[in-house]
Amino acid sequence: MQTEQYCLYLRKSRADMEAEARGEGETLARHEKLLLEVAKKGHYNVTQIYREIVSGETIAARPVVQNLLQEVEDGIWAGVLVVEVERLARGDTIDQGIMAQAFKYSNTKIITPMKVYNPNDEFDEEYFEFGLFMSRREYKTINRRLQRGRLAASKEGKFVSGSKPYGYERVRCPDGKGWTLRPIEEEAEIVRYIFRAYTAGEPDENGELQHIGTNTIARRLDAMGAATPGGADFWSAKTIYKILQNPVYIGKVRWGERQTKRVSEDGKIVVKRVHAPVEEQTLVDGLHPAIVDEAVFYRAAEIMHQNGPPPVPRSNALTNPLAGIVYCAKCGRVLIRRTSPVYPLLRCTNRYCDNVGAKLSLVEERVLQGLSEWLSEYRLKWDSEPETSEAVKIRAAEKSLKKAEHDIDTLRRQLSRTHDLLEQGVYDTDTFLNRSRDLTVRISEAENRVEALSNELSSLREQEESKRTIIPKVENLLEVYDTLPNAQAKNDMLKSVLEKVVYLREERSQKGGPLDNFELTLYPKLPHTQK
Repeated sequence: MQTEQYCLYLRKSRADMEAEARGEGETLARHEKLLLEVAKKGHYNVTQIYREIVSGETIAARPVVQNLLQEVEDGIWAGVLVVEVERLARGDTIDQGIMAQAFKYSNTKIITPMKVYNPNDEFDEEYFEFGLFMSRREYKTINRRLQRGRLAASKEGKFVSGSKPYGYERVRCPDGKGWTLRPIEEEAEIVRYIFRAYTAGEPDENGELQHIGTNTIARRLDAMGAATPGGADFWSAKTIYKILQNPVYIGKVRWGERQTKRVSEDGKIVVKRVHAPVEEQTLVDGLHPAIVDEAVFYRAAEIMHQNGPPPVPRSNALTNPLAGIVYCAKCGRVLIRRTSPVYPLLRCTNRYCDNVGAKLSLVEERVLQGLSEWLSEYRLKWDSEPETSEAVKIRAAEKSLKKAEHDIDTLRRQLSRTHDLLEQGVYDTDTFLNRSRDLTVRISEAENRVEALSNELSSLREQEESKRTIIPKVENLLEVYDTLPNAQAKNDMLKSVLEKVVYLREERSQKGGPLDNFELTLYPKLPHTQK
């Protein structure tokens, strides 16, 4: 029987973050020390510590607790140590039910400094569920108070958003309460250039002013070496468009532009960010100085209205069977589908990369051809090997595992005999304790060795099986590919057998020249060989 294992789950609350801001010390470190003391007193064998550094409302927003929950459902842990049960879940009723059921059906204890909760005990279960309910109420109260405070601050002209807009830096208000903005002159000059270029245009060869679009402005900024927002590789038309729409540059503060909306998709609750109607937004004079004249800002808005919004996809349906599969050999970016007057192209997303694009259907055809050639070579290699290296490793791992399991049985019998020797007077108490500790450590080491060997054996078997199954998978793909109903089905099937495809095309084809003068390197989904 495996030694019972326990883990720690640490998470900061908003109150903890506020306390840290006041200089009260690092929360997770204090909680870890407290829970390790609990583990020592209760003789809980702690083998893992989970640290959640985000303060999310739902399970979906907290990746660490998702991992923990999966392991709880798998029965890995005998118990989870937390400072208080409220740290586990303070989301809605569904989240609380998921958390409660996971612990109940896996018979996993919840251990706090004040109480040990057995989820299969009727009274403990009620106490646990009541604690989650009260935590949810507390969270909603705190959230309402926080949102009211932010709305009030924004109406006073303070800047309450988390990230600063390009061209400004966040600074404390003169009264020390809240935040406002201060221009960064170098970035502010770039913002002025964007508005000036978009509204006034630039003179052509005849001296007449011509309107220039967001794509052209982005290229000009790249040529100027202007620093990008957030340290992006280069300016994009979308970034320019957002700057032109932001009233912060005329000294305004906008609050409530985007709202959180929960919708049900395929039986799951999905959180989406949507634009709020204008009448539900707050727009007031800010405490910060403007860096763009209002007349210029509204002239830019008028031009955008005349030109219409930027194009958006009409459908989310996948149209590229090679989406997320083909990568650029020069810059490493994924290649995407682009429409042209003649036929769809596959090209690099980096507009400064000189890797020449190609006709999508030709690349798709060459990928299938490459898979066919690889399959022939791989099948020949597989058939010619009398015994694979994985098969040899599997037998060696099975032999080592059997010996390690025998060692555990021997050590457990020795541990059992120490009690008899104590009763017979052969061991005194100190000798008994020392011997017990030594054997416990050796049993734990042997169990770890068995676990490592079991994982190694499982991995080797998966490798062996994968090598056998890849052949029928590729055969089936080549046989049915042309009959698949849409690009999504083709993409799914290609991803099941390919890690990636690397694409390289150095030169454009001259008129009448070949269109398939590119190179492809295929990386089939073979198991990674263990060292």
